[in-house]
Amino acid sequence: MGMARLRAAVVGAGRLGTLHAQKYAALEGVQLAWVVDTDRTRAQKLAQETGARALFDCRELPGKVELVTVASPGITHYEVAAAMLGAGIDVLLEKPMAASLGEARQLADLATKHARVFQIGHLERFNPAIVRLRSIVSGPRFVECDRLAPFTERGTDVDVVLDLMVHDLDVILSLAPAEIASVEAVGVAVLTDTIDVANARIRFKSGLIANVSASRVAPRRERKIRFFQPDAYISVDYEARRVQVYRKSPPPAGAKFPVISAEQLDLGEGDPLADEINSFVAAVRTRRTPAVTAEDGLRVMELSERIRLSMSAESLPA
Repeated sequence: MGMARLRAAVVGAGRLGTLHAQKYAALEGVQLAWVVDTDRTRAQKLAQETGARALFDCRELPGKVELVTVASPGITHYEVAAAMLGAGIDVLLEKPMAASLGEARQLADLATKHARVFQIGHLERFNPAIVRLRSIVSGPRFVECDRLAPFTERGTDVDVVLDLMVHDLDVILSLAPAEIASVEAVGVAVLTDTIDVANARIRFKSGLIANVSASRVAPRRERKIRFFQPDAYISVDYEARRVQVYRKSPPPAGAKFPVISAEQLDLGEGDPLADEINSFVAAVRTRRTPAVTAEDGLRVMELSERIRLSMSAESLPA
């Protein structure tokens, strides 16, 4: 007797939902049963492409599936995920977890109450570069990151902190977990009525300082993160999936300065989304804690909230 086939659905047939649907459709032991979108044409098109059936209201999913990816617009995440968790369906929720911290907390409580696997879609955790960092990053003192993207309509229902910066906040919190001492942030609305460009300086109680910038109105795409720690400087290009490590070793006999060795780690292409979905399906099968938990998601939401509060304090007239 093989494994029972799990029935899956994807809610939201946009760019991200399409990618999720394709991964489920290719996965052994899983049947992509339904694709859901309030836009009928989009739902039907994606259903046709992936061999699933189309639905136009996610409230019809209970009883039809065991697991679901929620990839609808960010402002709908709370409503959709709450309905799924409440109906006993395991959920992989794309970021942002919700439009507000309060909503995110309620989702975490619902998942606990209904004993559901509830994984948050912080995809960079599965990026080969970040996976590799786990063995290299140790006691960093300073982290700097830039995540810049040209303007698209996608994601603009939430501010740039929830749209883009959350990726880096999650990576920092997962690599150097520590309590936050203080946050100073500035943000500007450029093309939308929410913040489009943001910078946050986060001080942790461990002494680590993180300087995080995000923009969705940049001329080009850039996603980099750099770690400075006592024994090394580590530079990561998320896009190129390249890691450069500069290490310091003591000066050779008679020499004055230490020797700096540079090493570039080239990583395989990898398929982070497939890895994320595989890890979610494995957690659903085994009922184990998912790779990125609701608590991980909440820590990011809490930090996002502090960043937003700091921004609004900045913009108040003296």
